[in-house]
Amino acid sequence: MELILKQDVENLGFKDDIVTVKNGYGRNFLIPTGHAILATSSAKKVLAENLKQRAFKEQKIVEDANKVADAIKALELKIASKVGTGDRLFGSVNNIDVAEALEKAGQAVDKKFITVAGGSVKRLGKYNAVVRLHRSVSVDLAFEVVAQA
Repeated sequence: MELILKQDVENLGFKDDIVTVKNGYGRNFLIPTGHAILATSSAKKVLAENLKQRAFKEQKIVEDANKVADAIKALELKIASKVGTGDRLFGSVNNIDVAEALEKAGQAVDKKFITVAGGSVKRLGKYNAVVRLHRSVSVDLAFEVVAQA
């Protein structure tokens, strides 16, 4: 079943992508929840026209995302967390904590666009996260988990 995505869907595609999915997934989830519509020939023509009109606006958005990416690359994030015995943390550091640290540093990024390597961090040290600012712009963010004073 061919569908046109109306919004980003995790592990499937981005808004306005044409994707092929199994019939049950499309009929029972994507279409009823408003995530997608059927990719009929007329819908494809409308999509092509919309993409043509949006190309110029998209270029400006990508340029802005690249500026934010450069600003994020220049940051040195240190996330303070409570530490138990050795270098083990009480709890963990995840994408929510990275988003809060970025916001304190002046770069507001939604937590759902941040992926910490391994899902969550449970020890002190240096780690990496990927911040997706746009479908074509993502940046690797190095951060360090330090003991809370």
